[in-house]
Amino acid sequence: MNYISDCYTLNNGVSIPCVGFGTYKTVQEKDTSVLRLAIETGYRYFDTASFYGNEAQLGQAIRESRIPRQDFFLASKVWKTEMGYQETKSAFQRSLERLGTSYLDLYLIHWPLPSLSEPNWAELDLETWRAMEDLYQEGKIRAVGLSNFLPHHIEKLLARCRIRPMVDQLEFHPGYSQEAAVQYCQEQGIQVQAWSPIGRTRMFSDSLIRELSQNYQVSPAQICLRYAVQKQIIPLPKSSTKDRMLENQNLFSFTLSQEDMYRLDTMPQTGWSGEHPDRERVYF
Repeated sequence: MNYISDCYTLNNGVSIPCVGFGTYKTVQEKDTSVLRLAIETGYRYFDTASFYGNEAQLGQAIRESRIPRQDFFLASKVWKTEMGYQETKSAFQRSLERLGTSYLDLYLIHWPLPSLSEPNWAELDLETWRAMEDLYQEGKIRAVGLSNFLPHHIEKLLARCRIRPMVDQLEFHPGYSQEAAVQYCQEQGIQVQAWSPIGRTRMFSDSLIRELSQNYQVSPAQICLRYAVQKQIIPLPKSSTKDRMLENQNLFSFTLSQEDMYRLDTMPQTGWSGEHPDRERVYF
């Protein structure tokens, strides 16, 4: 990988860019300026979700760019309250309408459990997945996948699915590298993506991140993003300024040494969001 437009190949043969742009909380009401700026700086892979409430703004920014739709890779997700066979099909159609497109490049189940008290979550996941399989076979989705699914969630799906997941999107960054989940996905041929690849702001005060930032003469954010790239994980950074957007793309001019990768692998838990699919939300 030498640039953000370089691609991995998913297990169904679809090409997916090695770096995307995360859109959670990047839009204020109807303002599309951040999304338009991201397009101007070179991003073509955009990750959104019905829950984010910005699909319409993303679609508008893409149309205003006058860049052909096929030059973009668009991903969205079905939310917890939209799960189920018919509900997922309806949610998918609403996402298409808001984005102003006839297809998605990637569609994900956002969370494996709609709530911690849901006893039949595995069956609900399967019903949701069956809808996505049908949409995939109809050519309306180029790739289907998961978000926040851990190995025990995925195993339930693999036992009964017709089409294997192509992607799993996880919180991933130094200090929360989810080694078991990442290894499982990679062994299963499931491409891992990283949401919150830079972690939280407290990551930047970590002594190891600061040390590596100085040693490699790059920003703390670039250290975190390069860590994902060297793990063959697709980072989905977000930013609201042009300088940061460009900085987050400059990940290919340096390489973290194996020793430093080991140090990042084994650092204490740092920057965790507090979200976990099987636990109550923790607020810091």
